[in-house]
Amino acid sequence: MILTAKKLAEEVRRGGHGDEQGVAIVPMPDIEQIERDGEASINLRLGRWFVTMRQSSETHIETIKEGKEFNENKFSKKHFVPFGDNFVIHPGRFVLASSLEWIRVPKKYAAYVVGKSKLGRRGIIIETAAGVHPGFSGCLTLEIANVGEVPIRLYPGMMICQLFFHVLEGELSNSNTKLGGQRKPRLGQLSDDPIMTSRP
Repeated sequence: MILTAKKLAEEVRRGGHGDEQGVAIVPMPDIEQIERDGEASINLRLGRWFVTMRQSSETHIETIKEGKEFNENKFSKKHFVPFGDNFVIHPGRFVLASSLEWIRVPKKYAAYVVGKSKLGRRGIIIETAAGVHPGFSGCLTLEIANVGEVPIRLYPGMMICQLFFHVLEGELSNSNTKLGGQRKPRLGQLSDDPIMTSRP
């Protein structure tokens, strides 16, 4: 069940007053506007950190873990873009970015990220329905691609995506969100896959 605008506003208000059972978002969105617009989502803004992939002499990026740590700096580069400046994403290029907002999702909820349709019509695609697990806290990493025909400027602070919340069914379990607490976008470490890596 997706939370309605009224329920979302109530939960964000609770979180803003320090209730751990509420949805905490910093900076806090305009709660009255959420109620007034009646949308079942919260708009999120683009942060100031970006990660691009480096040109590399490596023949590939491994997608399963093989006993050695992934050197993120070898394949990617961080960029800081101040407010008032912009980041240009060219056609066919991909970038990681962070949400401006820091978010805490209580364990009774999960959430998913959806791109803004007005940006999608211009060629900016954000990973569809990226899951945000119960108990997550931190800034969201956004996976952004330009599938259009012309370069597009992205501005820190602009509305970039929307976050939908839904209620979990069943008994609540202890959350173990591995990427919680992050403030900058990152590629992250791949996990072991015992089925893929098993040998006969």
